[in-house]
Amino acid sequence: MQRWKWNRKKPPIFPFLVLILLLFIAFSTLHSEHAIQRIHEIPDHVHNHQEVSSATFVKPNFSGHRKQAPEVLDRFSRCNSTVEYSGKKIAWRGDSRQSGRRRVRSESCDVFSGKWVFDNVSHPLYNESDCPYMSDQLACHKHGRSDLSYQYWRWQPHNCNLKSWNVKEMWEKVRDKRLMFVGDSLNRGQWISMVCLLQSVIPADQRSMSPNAHLTIFRAEEYNATVEFLWAPLLVESNSDDPVNHRLDERIIRPDTVLRHASLWENADILIFNTYLWWRQGPVKLLWTAEENGACEELDGRGAMELAMGAWAEWVSSKVDPLKKRVFFVTMSPTHLWSREWKPESEGNCYGEKDPIDIEGYWGSGSDLPTMSTVEKILSNLSSKVSVINITQLSEYRKDGHPSIFRKFWEPLQPERLSNPSSYSDCIHWCLPGVPDVWNELLFHFL
Repeated sequence: MQRWKWNRKKPPIFPFLVLILLLFIAFSTLHSEHAIQRIHEIPDHVHNHQEVSSATFVKPNFSGHRKQAPEVLDRFSRCNSTVEYSGKKIAWRGDSRQSGRRRVRSESCDVFSGKWVFDNVSHPLYNESDCPYMSDQLACHKHGRSDLSYQYWRWQPHNCNLKSWNVKEMWEKVRDKRLMFVGDSLNRGQWISMVCLLQSVIPADQRSMSPNAHLTIFRAEEYNATVEFLWAPLLVESNSDDPVNHRLDERIIRPDTVLRHASLWENADILIFNTYLWWRQGPVKLLWTAEENGACEELDGRGAMELAMGAWAEWVSSKVDPLKKRVFFVTMSPTHLWSREWKPESEGNCYGEKDPIDIEGYWGSGSDLPTMSTVEKILSNLSSKVSVINITQLSEYRKDGHPSIFRKFWEPLQPERLSNPSSYSDCIHWCLPGVPDVWNELLFHFL
């Protein structure tokens, strides 16, 4: 009897040990799940960094953020609410072999440093009227520009020569391949330039152009090759991804994913990316992929661009094999909105300009140096996988190369605007033939 009472006061030790073991397993499981979550939030190269505790890192292009796929953004998407920017950063790993180093060119000459030389013998490389795929936004002569000197300037690097354009050689470089431009309307202008440069040697019954869409494709049957343009002005998914209806008051992006666009560009053999201008149009709303309540954060354009470039860079870093795929990034295309920058005390813009700027090293406000520094830092960590085509400085000189008023207008202009041409001049895009042809000559040079 005494023994039985003792057993009731002190329960058998085996169940007690089982309870301790179960608690230990539960704690270990929770700890492991937390560790896995942190792996998806913190980049490998900052795991042991002292600043990790003060920042939240989000793994981009990660489909496991939430149980259901997030709703695709379109022009009808809205933020349910807007809160302050949380300070989240994009976690991505660059090329550890080249991290932080400048790209080392194989050439002794910097082809991006030079001057414009008037050359009405070898240029233009094609005639505007001979290209059936010319855009009315860029066909300046068709829309009334009588001074054609903008077509005759050739880029001449200092102390060396740019590889001469050869249309047949270019076709051989892209034989059995997909050449794709990805970005905004400036990159679309470069794509149209490339199509106009290439199409002349392809018989009409051996070439085709798909209708204007998210992805537009020019195909040459003889070479089993395509030259394509993918509309993705912000690189990441956004509510502006409709190639026609994208003029919106509120710009919303998913800053941590390029997967929607990447599903279309991932199988291309040669990729040419750009992004810049759309980030200069005011604050951007951020709708993170993991956000399920439609709450957006707001961030300035340059900060949002850095997040988007990080998501793009992670895709390049993890998916691109340089032996199988060539990737190029085209730097910012400058604008010429204030003539006082090259002609002190004037109050115009590019309207009426007929000659390039001849000030060596000229730099206008249309090219933002802090943004360029941010982009350069990201690209330097991708140096073995991305080649940079630096068009900014050479294009800065070409205040004469914009359409100005010589383009198609989609809506009638009011009399008060017609009386002031500078007020409706396009000093952002470029006439064709013209400056974008040189961008493609640089691409040809590096291919």
